Amino acid sequence: MTPDEYVEAVLELVDRIPPGRVMSYGGVADALAERSGRASARLIGSIMARHGGAVGWHRVVNATGTMPPRIAAEARARWLSEGTPLRAGRVDMRAAQWQPGEGM
Repeated sequence: MTPDEYVEAVLELVDRIPPGRVMSYGGVADALAERSGRASARLIGSIMARHGGAVGWHRVVNATGTMPPRIAAEARARWLSEGTPLRAGRVDMRAAQWQPGEGM
């Protein structure tokens, strides 16, 4: 898989995450690892920072259910509007985590 194909695969996967659900950066990387040969949460973060504006970027969070401070307020507003399960100001990963192949 070329780098451009990987970016497209990441964006396509993120676009499938249903409203109110999330994946971690590592979860996205893991879901594409076998097909792509890559498994880097940092790479997913970089791709989302550069190209994620066209997809539900707020549905990809770090493993603790948070976002970088510069986008946290906007992400929180989007989570609230979608009914994303929250706990203590962050996404409740147990309740909100989505896996490819789950019903939407």
